[in-house]
Amino acid sequence: MKKVNLIIILALVMFSCKNETKQDIDLEENRAKSYDENDGFITMKGDYVYFEDAAVLQTASEIYGVVIDDNLQLLEKEVKPLKKESTDMVSVTVRVRKFKKPEGEEGWPFRVEIKEILKVETLDPDSKDVIKLAK
Repeated sequence: MKKVNLIIILALVMFSCKNETKQDIDLEENRAKSYDENDGFITMKGDYVYFEDAAVLQTASEIYGVVIDDNLQLLEKEVKPLKKESTDMVSVTVRVRKFKKPEGEEGWPFRVEIKEILKVETLDPDSKDVIKLAK
């Protein structure tokens, strides 16, 4: 009887142990963490669009105006081949400097200045959240 109880206890101990699984890092959740904590830049993943004189980065929780500079022009060169139309959004992961917009200017409350381009990928073409505007 003691052997049966011992086997049952050992079986329970073995099956109750947790198997640890690797988890994917969610950039949105960890966007405030940067490679160098002292550089002031944050990593953001979102949908990007640049049209004529305005650029926008839309994350899962907020929309940011993007500063138009040389780094934005480099990003635009990388995303241009992925767009079918000039108004298409492209998924990007970038390191940015986030700051409040100047008082008296139109736009979203915060702006971002692109410092480094990490990843560029097309959006899911089967996505149902696409809005097409008539010309």
